[in-house]
Amino acid sequence: MNTDSNIPIMDCPYGDYMIGDASGKLMNEYGRFPCKINCGVYALLVRGTASATVNITDYSFQQNDVLLFEPGSFLFIHDFSDDALVYWIVFGSSFLEKHTYNNRMSLSNIPIKSPKLSLSQEQADVLCSMYDTLIKALNAKPSMLNSEKMTHVFYLLQSSYASYIREQEDVVMRPVDRKTEIYHEYCQLVVKHYHEWHHVNQYAQAMRITLPHLCTTVRQVSERTAGDVINDAILTDAKAQLKISNLQIKEIALSLGFENIAFFNRFFKSHVGVTPKTYRTTSI
Repeated sequence: MNTDSNIPIMDCPYGDYMIGDASGKLMNEYGRFPCKINCGVYALLVRGTASATVNITDYSFQQNDVLLFEPGSFLFIHDFSDDALVYWIVFGSSFLEKHTYNNRMSLSNIPIKSPKLSLSQEQADVLCSMYDTLIKALNAKPSMLNSEKMTHVFYLLQSSYASYIREQEDVVMRPVDRKTEIYHEYCQLVVKHYHEWHHVNQYAQAMRITLPHLCTTVRQVSERTAGDVINDAILTDAKAQLKISNLQIKEIALSLGFENIAFFNRFFKSHVGVTPKTYRTTSI
């Protein structure tokens, strides 16, 4: 089943779910600009390598990595190798509203620190077999899949992902030290509040630590400033809306917490090099 042209940009366009695969070439086309994902995605990198920014963190991916993209995630693909192949299962926002709490995919008792899990070859083979079976069921005449049956698939993926996380909890769940823990907490708060909190001190107050301590910790862990993290989140959202939505620039600015469109224009140009209008109308 060739579903390359059907990979959703914002949400699942065909209802509750989709199943497909994509080549590295297609994924590079798909990644020309950031996008915001309103659906939930489970993906397996069957072969090849890739790099991408998820929310405000850069990741490298290799064969047998499983990726979980929560609704509301920002994705900016940087590069897929020519030989890359990705298997993916998408659950639309309407499906998730019916089957999860607050539209979240990850299990509430598992504090996932990364969208990536690295599987053993045996674990990856099991997921590939599951994918192949689902594709056959989907393509049967008549199709053997429907939303009710995909509910069971969804919960199976959820429990499998949770099991894999527990097996790798020393790597995935437990931060290396307190500084790393603070950095992860800060990033999570930024992703949640960047559209209303633009100043680092607001996050320091919420985290109940001093501003100098937060700034020093973020720089030590990430080699970025705390302000850079906020700016990256704002710019990722702005770029996605400019390229994907039909909203006026003023509306985008307001959605990101800028009451003054002139200030938003200056902010965007100072970081991107062009105005929001130019960015929207060119292939940058």
